Amino acid sequence: MIAPLEQASPRRERDRALDDDRVMDFRTWCEVNDFSPATGRRLRKAGKGPAFTQLSARRIGVTVRNNRAWQEARVKREGDAAA
Repeated sequence: MIAPLEQASPRRERDRALDDDRVMDFRTWCEVNDFSPATGRRLRKAGKGPAFTQLSARRIGVTVRNNRAWQEARVKREGDAAA
C-alpha cells in the first residue's frame, strides 16, 4: 500500500536536507555542471565559483546547497544586461 503524501512529506524534507549538506568532490562538481576540471579550476581561481569545502589537506568539494545557490545566482533573466 502506498502511503499518503502527507505522511511521506516530512521524510522527503529530511532527506532533502541531508542531500543539501552532501559534499560532492571537485571532479563530481565539474561533471554535475557539465564543464571540465580545468574550467572548474579557472572559476575557483578567479573567485567565480561557489563556496568550496576543504575535505582534506589536498581535496576540496562543494555542497549540493552551495552549488544550487551558485547556479541560481548565475541565472540570466530577460532584460538583464549582457555580461
